Amino acid sequence: MAGLALLALGLALSWLLGALMVRAQASAVARAEPPAQDIRIITRDGVQLAATYRPGDGDGGPAVLLLHGNGASRAATAGNAAWLAGQGFATLTIDFRGHGESSPRSHSFGLGESEDARAAFAWLKRRQRGAPVGVIGISLGGAAALLGREGPLPADALVLQAVYPDIRHAIRNRIASIVGTVPASVLEPLLSFQSRPRFGAWPAQMAPIAALPRYHGPVLVIGGTADRFTPPVETRAMFDAATGPRELWWARDDDHAATSDRRDPAYRSTVLRFLTAYLGAPPKDDRSGAR
Repeated sequence: MAGLALLALGLALSWLLGALMVRAQASAVARAEPPAQDIRIITRDGVQLAATYRPGDGDGGPAVLLLHGNGASRAATAGNAAWLAGQGFATLTIDFRGHGESSPRSHSFGLGESEDARAAFAWLKRRQRGAPVGVIGISLGGAAALLGREGPLPADALVLQAVYPDIRHAIRNRIASIVGTVPASVLEPLLSFQSRPRFGAWPAQMAPIAALPRYHGPVLVIGGTADRFTPPVETRAMFDAATGPRELWWARDDDHAATSDRRDPAYRSTVLRFLTAYLGAPPKDDRSGAR
């Protein structure tokens, strides 16, 4: 009886911990300064997304959709979005459901967020009159760009930055960074398999690395050499899973947070070269440099 009681207590505690991991996290985002404009986008399942559009040079030119990581908001991608707009690209940043100023919903490791990414991509594609659109997906944002009922977004170029291969590795690595690998191996299944009752999907259905081969466009994979949440071996596996033109760039000595928040000249020159190669050059000349 004592064993059953302990088991029940453990399951209850793991369920509560899971609830904390997926809870909505609202936050305020600074108002857009013209010519940027704040907008609202409605997803197919009725979620209202807060978003900011920054026009590029000319009308109907190439554009970039920037997708933030878990627990963040479009404020995290605002700096690089403004810089890309300064290079001539139109940009769109969004708050995922349950983040920033969007509708409160549980986080779902990219599964539900894929609806947000698809709605935002479609909006930007229409706004730019069918011009090439690239996507920069950071951690959760990269997963959202790959998962979902219809598979990866039909982006003309895709940057995957600090993106985990699947939900089980993502959870295990985060637990291991706190309590070590052995306890993480025990605790991870108790959390990962909550995906079925919470989201209606098994963990295997929440694996960006399994979805990536269905995307045949150009991919730039970015990983941090000191990232414990998405270690280099997992970043390399993501790169190997890409089936189209692919590049791999390392953020030297960066952990997950630093890799997700890169905005220095080395990062920006790499991303700009990649996007320009596959989206086409914006009307203006390059005015590189970090802001």
